[in-house]
Amino acid sequence: ARPAAAAMAEEQACCVVSISGPPDCPEPGSVPWSCSGVVLSRGPGLVLCQGAVFAPFLLHGPAAWAQPRALLPDALQPHLRILVLQPPVGTRAPTRHRDASAVPRSPAGGLQQHEARLLALVPCGAFQQALAQAFGRTEQWRFGGEAADDDPRALHWFAWLRVPGLDSSDGGWTAQASAGCLRKGEGLLACGSPFGALCPDLFLNTLSKGVVSNMAGEENALILTDARCLPGTEGGGAFLPSPTGLRLVAIITASFCWKGAEWVGLTLLCSLTAILRSSASVLDEAGVVVPPVPGRVAAVQAGGRRDPLAWTVLVECGTAWGSGVLLAPRLLLTCRHVVEAGDPLRVMLAPGPGRDAPVLRGRVVFATEEMSPFDVAVVELEESVLGFVSPCLADTFLPGEEVSVVGFGALGRACGPSVTAGVLSAVVAVAGHPVMLQTTCAVHGGSSGGPLIASRSGCLLG
Repeated sequence: ARPAAAAMAEEQACCVVSISGPPDCPEPGSVPWSCSGVVLSRGPGLVLCQGAVFAPFLLHGPAAWAQPRALLPDALQPHLRILVLQPPVGTRAPTRHRDASAVPRSPAGGLQQHEARLLALVPCGAFQQALAQAFGRTEQWRFGGEAADDDPRALHWFAWLRVPGLDSSDGGWTAQASAGCLRKGEGLLACGSPFGALCPDLFLNTLSKGVVSNMAGEENALILTDARCLPGTEGGGAFLPSPTGLRLVAIITASFCWKGAEWVGLTLLCSLTAILRSSASVLDEAGVVVPPVPGRVAAVQAGGRRDPLAWTVLVECGTAWGSGVLLAPRLLLTCRHVVEAGDPLRVMLAPGPGRDAPVLRGRVVFATEEMSPFDVAVVELEESVLGFVSPCLADTFLPGEEVSVVGFGALGRACGPSVTAGVLSAVVAVAGHPVMLQTTCAVHGGSSGGPLIASRSGCLLG
């Protein structure tokens, strides 16, 4: 278990941001809009949140999101009231260097309430490019819902807020880590407030645990995680565990992802490093000195030393595609329905450091019958996979143990295999031999044939 202070670090760094117009302004300006946010600094007090929450207050409407430069406060309706809400002093988050009696409270629930002003709305170009790389237009990806602040054009915009009430004489910046050094399968902790300011007494700064599922763009500007997040958590933080404590690595940009009509159980994040780089001129003009983001921080590893990404391949057969798992340098296992078209097989290996993903040809040497309860096929490759190390096959199956699924689901070949985590929820045995495994891992179309891994030992379960 983590120490209490470490357990509260992410809650102390997160908040809710609420924006409303003057009482006499027409709808929707008079209705408060809200999202989650992250307190990046207490010297000076700075909060970072999603930019889309300001959409109802843009003077020139959503067309403003199309420009490549920052939007200053004069691009919004005048006299906006921006509030930052934090947990009550002395309850959920530890307080330091502050007099509890001097902290302003909101009428409901005793939450800390601070007035804020907008410095600028800033687009993150690296994240925008990564979105185009990872999510093809033909696949009809959507993020969020149908509300004004779910406009896809606003997805790469972020808001910087100056919050004098958060100033502390000896305050500093929230501990950070670079997303450029993340690895698939590493643990992440997401912190945000579901439903924003709707019911903060219940939902303020709730936590969700997951792993890095996939990444794209320059220095991993775009990150996908299987940590479950709800609407309103956009703008919250994703933290990387390390031996020295939690470090902020990314900002939640979309809690829901849809591929056509299919809900994809992944949360979309934007690298904090990419946002800081895009915001350099705005922060410099405001006189804010940003400390350098450290490079690789040794993360707390939950798994073993084996690399299941090296075993996982993309299997293409005609117009169909799925995943497979290498068992030997020239032998792989996949599902029958992935290769049943009978067309020539193409097998793409996961890309390695400094090399593109090699493509090999193969042929089906065994497949179960269509009516068989087992959906299995064996493929022989024309060439051996160089340097391949065979997986260790598991000999114990323990319900409740932590497991990971690796496969090319959802994103296909765009970003290599994805990783999702969960537990082994059930083991079905026949004559004492396990034949069917159930897991809570999020599994998407295209993952069929991929491996199920025991997270701690790294052994292949199924």
